[in-house]
Amino acid sequence: MIKEIEEKVNYCLNCKVKPCSLKGCPLNNHIPDFIQALKKEAYFEAYKILSEATVLPGVCGRICPHEKQCQGSCVRGIKGDPVSIGELEAYTFDKAHELGYHLTDCYERIEKKDKRVAIIGGGPAGLTCAAFLAKEGIQVTIYEKYDYLGGLLMFGIPDFRLPKEIVENTVKDILDLGIDVKYNQEIGKDFTLKDIENKYDAIFLSIGANVSSKMGVEGEELKGVYGGNELLEYNLHPDYKGKKVIVTGGGNVAMDCARTINKLGAKEVTVVYRRAEEQMPAEKKEIQDAKNEGVQFAFQNNIVKILGNEKVEKVELIKTKLIQKEGDSRLSPVNIENSNYQVDVDYIVMALGSKPQVYVKDLGLDLNKWGNIQVDEEYKTSNPKVYAGGDLAGIKGTVAWAANSGREAAKNIMKHI
Repeated sequence: MIKEIEEKVNYCLNCKVKPCSLKGCPLNNHIPDFIQALKKEAYFEAYKILSEATVLPGVCGRICPHEKQCQGSCVRGIKGDPVSIGELEAYTFDKAHELGYHLTDCYERIEKKDKRVAIIGGGPAGLTCAAFLAKEGIQVTIYEKYDYLGGLLMFGIPDFRLPKEIVENTVKDILDLGIDVKYNQEIGKDFTLKDIENKYDAIFLSIGANVSSKMGVEGEELKGVYGGNELLEYNLHPDYKGKKVIVTGGGNVAMDCARTINKLGAKEVTVVYRRAEEQMPAEKKEIQDAKNEGVQFAFQNNIVKILGNEKVEKVELIKTKLIQKEGDSRLSPVNIENSNYQVDVDYIVMALGSKPQVYVKDLGLDLNKWGNIQVDEEYKTSNPKVYAGGDLAGIKGTVAWAANSGREAAKNIMKHI
């Protein structure tokens, strides 16, 4: 074990209360336990401990908002730096693979049952649900609209944060549990729920919600205004060289867009966020990395109008102040009158959140007021045979929370079939 990792492993106190696992981690990974195994250089044991709760350690170890989740609940973090849990999780996955260990080594071989489940969508929630069903002997088939699995993990997150090789190794591990895949099959286009409902004992929907939310301002229909989610997913970037770009939003998608566009040669990239820096939902590390790479930030600013003749030429912004509204513990941004100003810009990228595809309305399932599929505490939809998870069901927008919904849905599906 290299010295740097050894020091980080030994830094863990192996707390009895385990707040990092029970409070911080959406998947309740057995964090102190796998770190103690690392301490003994028992790499397979550490990997096996992680696999009890997750099938995405190589992914979550790299891209989870650790400061807000596991590391944010670490006892060490009260008076100093928290344990580098994410780095150690990623290291465990990498080391296990280096030594030739895989998920199939972590689970007992179980004879296939005469039960079939369809997973619609091969992102984090779908892959996790598929894996936890397959390891219990359920015959699982994934229907995927692309010719690859991974969803946003594959193209929604830049290589500099999550190398494609890690996703490919993770997907292969999961499929080796005995899962079938039907590629290039998009629900609502190539098949419907009714087409497959009678072929399976249950169906799990996990097609995500990757349509960028609009700003709702004049001029957003102009050429040169893009949705951040689509830019990352489809990788259809314009030529940014010599151009000025504004990214509006404060989450990790906004940081991914800004950093990607900056690396693609833009002259100037500015993130516009209507609240203060400390209120940004993006991880602090991602914000700092963006700054280090030359991305500019305009905090407490809001876009009110986009100007141009067919294509974007200028944007009008207004400054904001933060006030405490009655009954709300969070400071809210309010526009400051007569503080409007205009700046030249070539492209604007909206990274303000996302919503499901339009065809979700045609699935015949109850939706909530945000347009997500309504699920109960067991992730069951208004159709008792159909379950849903991840962004599609309005689950908190991190990979770990999506994976949690897939795992818990798998448990409930097992219970009912």
